[in-house]
Amino acid sequence: MLKKTLLLTSLIWLALQVHVADACTNFLITKGATVDGSTMITYAADSHTLYGEMYFWPAADHKPGDMVDVTEWDTGKFLGKIPQVAHTYQVTGNMNEHQLSIGETTFGGRKELHHQPGAIVDYGSLIYLTLQRAKTAREAIHVMTDLVAKYGYASEGESFSIADPNEVWILEMIGKGEAEKGAVWVARRIPDGYISGHANQARITTFPLNDPDNCLYSSDVISFAREKGWFDGKNKDFSFSGTYAPVDFGGARFCDARVWAGFRKVASNMDQYQDYAMGKITHGANGYATNRMPLWVKPDTLLTVKDVMGMMRDHFEGTALDMTKDPGAGPFKLPYRWRPLTWQVDSTTYVNERAISTQQTGFSFIAQMRSKYPDPIGGIMWFGVDDTYSTCYMPVYCGIQKVPEPIRVGNGDMLTWSNTSAFWVFNTVSNLAYLRYDYMIKDIQKVQSELETKFVDFTPAVDEAAMDLWNKGEHNMARKFLTEYSDKQVNLTVNRWTQLEHYLIIKYKDGNIMKEKDGKFERNESGKLPVMPAQPGYPEWWYRNVAKQTGDHLKEK
Repeated sequence: MLKKTLLLTSLIWLALQVHVADACTNFLITKGATVDGSTMITYAADSHTLYGEMYFWPAADHKPGDMVDVTEWDTGKFLGKIPQVAHTYQVTGNMNEHQLSIGETTFGGRKELHHQPGAIVDYGSLIYLTLQRAKTAREAIHVMTDLVAKYGYASEGESFSIADPNEVWILEMIGKGEAEKGAVWVARRIPDGYISGHANQARITTFPLNDPDNCLYSSDVISFAREKGWFDGKNKDFSFSGTYAPVDFGGARFCDARVWAGFRKVASNMDQYQDYAMGKITHGANGYATNRMPLWVKPDTLLTVKDVMGMMRDHFEGTALDMTKDPGAGPFKLPYRWRPLTWQVDSTTYVNERAISTQQTGFSFIAQMRSKYPDPIGGIMWFGVDDTYSTCYMPVYCGIQKVPEPIRVGNGDMLTWSNTSAFWVFNTVSNLAYLRYDYMIKDIQKVQSELETKFVDFTPAVDEAAMDLWNKGEHNMARKFLTEYSDKQVNLTVNRWTQLEHYLIIKYKDGNIMKEKDGKFERNESGKLPVMPAQPGYPEWWYRNVAKQTGDHLKEK
């Protein structure tokens, strides 16, 4: 009974954490793991209240004494003011003009460390302040940790993906609670040739204590835990996650399972961790979990940007957690479950799976950083809005001079419709697909693949044209060219998705499926009416279940 009570408490706590914090997914890809030598990080900003738009701050100079307002990213609440720096860099989405990119996922961690009175900098502000102030990943780590040390940390435990064209790092930090200002933290560089990932569960366990080229940490990350009575072993055995954010059933099943699913797409040895992904955890010394996945893995082959896009599209297909297989998927194999994440029947608690692809994504991206090009040309934000499975990743270069209108901040919001907003156009299509998913998703993927393949194939030519201008000293013209190109692709995508919306409504209206021939809807001999549409009905198992549930009520007499 005690075990059942503890499990229920853990599940409820995790469900609350996923609701309150933006439950997101990140993957980190090093230069040696990619075909073209680029670094990449991914980010799905999943929230039931977050709007899909691309943030933009132009580079600017500031006067001595200038202050910057800090507002909490999750709520818009004003937290305070901090001094501005003399010069801030341009930021396009989550990448700055030097190709520095940052993403995050919230892991929560120990509840007693969640609140810090007087703290000014929350995790979201920390990302965008740092992008305006740092040039490299290593510098970003110092800026981030200095900011929270000086002004306090106003968030729960957080994992950050931080990458520049040469290095990829994961930084994990958690505040010190009400007694002290600041945070304890550890940052690890991902070895070249490997990939990493995090998804709302702290991932750094033990770490080297004397390897500053590859591991940085706060001076009190271990001593603080000792003072609190959370650790009494040898320093070399200290686990950051095991101490500050121990993995439980929910941490494995709802969070690390997403990392496992993404790894599984590109690394063949991941099935050995399926039990862990399902929430079956074994424990050893200090109470630490002993069967966790490694922090990084080596992919079977070098990855392309399209491979990484594929990692962000998953519902556990082909695994024991496959969301298309259980009765909750309905007759049309819908791999989504509306919240809450846990539910009860006859006092027994059950869970919905939490996959990488989810209905409540505001925006997502693959940030691609390329050292072989000047920064304005080398950095590409492959940007998408809404559900990662049915979005289309559009190329937006970090050197652009303004954001395309469909993804501009202020073009609609979560409660304001805009016909020109990419978020609302994509949201309409995905919500249509949820009605008859196994049919409609194929039509969506066809258009998705056509556009993304074209964008990827065109990239070398765009790079070459921009480089031709750059090498002639026409740097402003190169940026203007990239601005116009990015703008055209985003608008083209939104227009194509609007056509797709109309196509899906026509094809699938009223439970019918209109027939097509040679790429057009098929008409009868007179050409005035459609041919009789297909009416595929429901799968046999569904009819059998209805018959069983209704007894004689629906029998033909």
